[in-house]
Amino acid sequence: MTSTSSEGDIFARIEGAVGRITLNRPKALHALTTAMCEAIIAALLAWRDDPQVTLVLIDHAGDRGFCAGGDIRMLAESSAKDGVEARAFFFIEYRMNALLMAYPKPVCVIIDGIVMGGGVGVALPCRYRVATERTTFAMPETGVGLFPDVGGGWHLPRLPGEAGMWLALTGARIKGADCLVLGVATDYVQGADVEALKAAIVADPAAIETLLTEYEANAGSPPIAAHQDAIDQAFKAPTVEAILQALREDGSPWAIAQHDILLAKSPQTLKVAFRQLRTGKALTSFDDNMAMEYRIGVRVVARPDFIEGVRAVIVDKDNAPRWDPPLLEGVSEALLDKIFAPLPMNEEWTPLA
Repeated sequence: MTSTSSEGDIFARIEGAVGRITLNRPKALHALTTAMCEAIIAALLAWRDDPQVTLVLIDHAGDRGFCAGGDIRMLAESSAKDGVEARAFFFIEYRMNALLMAYPKPVCVIIDGIVMGGGVGVALPCRYRVATERTTFAMPETGVGLFPDVGGGWHLPRLPGEAGMWLALTGARIKGADCLVLGVATDYVQGADVEALKAAIVADPAAIETLLTEYEANAGSPPIAAHQDAIDQAFKAPTVEAILQALREDGSPWAIAQHDILLAKSPQTLKVAFRQLRTGKALTSFDDNMAMEYRIGVRVVARPDFIEGVRAVIVDKDNAPRWDPPLLEGVSEALLDKIFAPLPMNEEWTPLA
């Protein structure tokens, strides 16, 4: 039995015993909108207690990548006005992230191609995360004055060593082999085998672990292995300034490149992301992490660096943002306290009941 429903940019249907969600906004690299998040939530809730559905499969249409993030331009336009639309997006998107994190049935996601920002928030809560040689994973938010949200405060500090802090601060892009060694991906297959794997999972979802083993490919040597010790040594430092100092003291070409990358990022966002990950690592509840990220999101999108970052990277594309404050020392602890402070009770984020 197969049933289908289409909600604009999301195609949700039941195929046999599999609830299947396909991101279907290829021209925008499947960048998430509020309506897309609402449609994913509706499908997941409908299938949660449906005995017909034993597994959920999430994939994307076309061949340009899984999901490039959220609708950044909408967030910037909203924030330049009253911010209502931006806050509504974060609220719904984070509810989707939390629903996936607590979902009682196994979820398999195919992260073939680009998976960034909001796409990471869809992928990392899933039990089975399948990468390919085409996978490119990144949390590039520090480059646009945002921060690595959608659960980044929870997921990233739980990666091996300080890899998560490195990814969060630099916005580094990693490929499938690195995703596998860091645990971002649980499995690796050849891109040419993806469609056959999906068909096999739909045909026999109970056999998913056997199928993933059958289709498993050699990811090759992970490039991050050559730098893991240097990442752990520098990015364990107690402040962003100390990380920069550690990279200077390392002095290798790779370390200096990371140092210079950090200097180009929003100083405010670097310090926000640093505190977010250090705080998130100590939390024991994913929902508490999302409540923290919602507070940050509401404040950060209303600040100058986000508007300026979007202008420089997405609108004018001059890649010459003028950050405010321009230097790390200008980002005070008092400012960070304000960004992280609780919201009025009736404005706080809450998970779905």
